[in-house]
Amino acid sequence: MSRSLAIEGQLRPADAKPNALRRNGKIPAVLYGPTIESSISLVVDTRAAELLVRDARPQKTPIQLSIPDLPWQGTVVLQEVQAHPAKDTLYHLSFLAKAEN
Repeated sequence: MSRSLAIEGQLRPADAKPNALRRNGKIPAVLYGPTIESSISLVVDTRAAELLVRDARPQKTPIQLSIPDLPWQGTVVLQEVQAHPAKDTLYHLSFLAKAEN
């Protein structure tokens, strides 16, 4: 039986630089998929992202993603995780929205 995890994301400010976000405890992320018209740039809390990556299997585990800034909320999978090769810190997450049945 698969577990369902949850994470909250916020819209990424257009002028926000990735390294500045990381220094402030946020990880850049993107949401895309068949139910999304165009990809959405997000930020997620670093600690929440670390726990999510620890517990979720990429492309397998369903994750409830909520974005308070948008009327969108749904089930996604963690499509890609980018991490620094030497520091083992997260750099970027990609979420794929699952098509609703």
